[in-house]
Amino acid sequence: MLKQDKLAIIRTYYPNAVTLVDSVNRAIDYYEDVLRLEPSKIMFADSICSDDVNSIQYPTRAQEFLGPFKMGGLNGFPFTGLTGMKAFASHVPDDGAVLIYYGPHIGITKTGTIGEIHRLGQQKNSSCCGACKGALNKLLNNELVEGQVTEIDYQMNVLEQILLKEAPRIRAAKVPVHEATEVIYEAIDARINELVALTEYPCKYVILVGAILINSDSDMGSFTATRRFDIIDLQHNTRQSVLTNFLAGINQPLS
Repeated sequence: MLKQDKLAIIRTYYPNAVTLVDSVNRAIDYYEDVLRLEPSKIMFADSICSDDVNSIQYPTRAQEFLGPFKMGGLNGFPFTGLTGMKAFASHVPDDGAVLIYYGPHIGITKTGTIGEIHRLGQQKNSSCCGACKGALNKLLNNELVEGQVTEIDYQMNVLEQILLKEAPRIRAAKVPVHEATEVIYEAIDARINELVALTEYPCKYVILVGAILINSDSDMGSFTATRRFDIIDLQHNTRQSVLTNFLAGINQPLS
């Protein structure tokens, strides 16, 4: 299947989605051309789901960065917390940058079914993100209890509480799993920004890339719908969104 045909399927739900490979390639060009930083000067952390599909579909060029430091647990929430953020911040080159790519993931099959993918070696589709769909099903079946967070299933319970706080919004949505993923993205984005504000970085820049990571069938690859691309200049104490410029050239409408 041609790339544009794949994108047509994914963009049914995420109009600004691009392939993850194209996104990483353009990001590296941006860091080199605009920030004058080689990937080897950038300490990379990701806060994405621990689902094995994200390891299978991980972009090869991301290995040019230092790292990655893994911040995310179920569906990408940064469960390593402030200790994790401070840990990898101390690993960055003095004249380099910290890059954090974060967000939940969701599956879309090549037939356009959202919330599922066809995994290698399986005959049937499976949930993606399974944790998100599990929490969503409990929400829709009125099985969630406010404040119920256990030690034995802590990460899942946290996701459940995130969805429970936005229950009316999710229940009213045309595609609840899509809306639940949006809710989780907002919670991750808020937590990442909170952790960044509480951390000191001995480098030039902090780069925040927030997105919905979109997995698909094993022969489709992965995609990303970027929601935030901020450059925090630590030397000049400024923060700038470069999302529009970043997407230019890789997010052309399909003809």
